[in-house]
Amino acid sequence: MTEQTDLLPILRRLGLVADGAAARLTPLTGGVSSDIWKVETADRVFCVKRALAKLKVAQDWRAPVGRNAFEAEWIETARAIVPGAAPRILAHDAEAGLFAMEFFDPARWRLWKTELRDGRVDPADAARVGTTLARIHAATAGDADIARRFATDAVFHAIRLEPYLLATARAHPDLAPILEGLAQRTADTRLALVHGDVSPKNILLGPDGPVFLDAECAWYGDPVFDIAFCLNHLLLKCLWNPGARAGFLASFDRLAASWLAGVTWEAPAAAEARAATLLPGLFLARVDGKSPVEYLTLEADRDRVRRVARRLLQSPVARLDAVRSQWEAELHHA
Repeated sequence: MTEQTDLLPILRRLGLVADGAAARLTPLTGGVSSDIWKVETADRVFCVKRALAKLKVAQDWRAPVGRNAFEAEWIETARAIVPGAAPRILAHDAEAGLFAMEFFDPARWRLWKTELRDGRVDPADAARVGTTLARIHAATAGDADIARRFATDAVFHAIRLEPYLLATARAHPDLAPILEGLAQRTADTRLALVHGDVSPKNILLGPDGPVFLDAECAWYGDPVFDIAFCLNHLLLKCLWNPGARAGFLASFDRLAASWLAGVTWEAPAAAEARAATLLPGLFLARVDGKSPVEYLTLEADRDRVRRVARRLLQSPVARLDAVRSQWEAELHHA
């Protein structure tokens, strides 16, 4: 955890806290890869995010702190494409590995993960997420300047491909060729700007649409990673809140359809096929990779994920609704 005595001088140097002025720093929870603080002064409230070299998970998971600069750049790029789709950056210090951004009042901006946890599931929220995400992908597709600025292959490998697909391959040696192949295909596909962590915990539902947070994995690569990553969470949450399963599955369909409707950089069917084959790898990774979801505490639930993921990896499908259908059948199986 970054100490206040370390952080305050940086904030004063950046002009965010006046010399001699008091500031209250409150650590915020929720992430494993950064320290996040809410900073309150007499005249303003904002957040500071600082990347960690060693992530806060059980396994040894390390990543370059320079990713903080790419996160700030993704935020500014996304805001230029869809105003309000990401926080406003107030200041950035690349050497310190931190940036300051606007604070979102929870009274107006609801965390999507909390809404889903509590059973307040509106498929229209998922549709808006898919539409906004596709706009960012489409606007950056084939952009040589964006590709140059986000040539973050090493960071994406360290934070996404290795801890998710490759670590899971080590846990399931018989599936290793398939999972390693998915990792390689993803690494080799460079089409548009990828957020890399499109999860309900990183999306605020605001009065003007979704706000995307935590773009530490920003990379110019395969945009299907983003949609598969988010769809994965909607499947897993069927086990977290069984009473809201119908809403989660409807949200899965709306998210997939709205994103595919915005795919302009390639044939939508080609993008969907890559997403549908990547999704079961990510599904399995959330029980047997380096970052298992915290809410699947029963081994029986983890085994349900394994059964469906293994079947889909061994017998891949090209449609996202086919992935959802196999999971729905598992849920209905006594």
